[in-house]
Amino acid sequence: MGATTDKIKGTANEAIGKAKQGIGEATGSDRLQGEGVIQEVKGKGQKAMGDAKQATKDAVNETAAATNKNL
Repeated sequence: MGATTDKIKGTANEAIGKAKQGIGEATGSDRLQGEGVIQEVKGKGQKAMGDAKQATKDAVNETAAATNKNL
């Protein structure tokens, strides 16, 4: 997956996780709250992966541009 895809999926998983937690609290469902926490953490991980991919891509592009200027 690309950086943008990871970030989008991460944001969606975070939002869904938070919603599950809220519904779990409102209904008294510990299971749903737990699922929400797990999904939110998964989303944060996906976003971090997207950020890392983007940073790597930017660094590679910056290095390539600097190399081309030196030629």
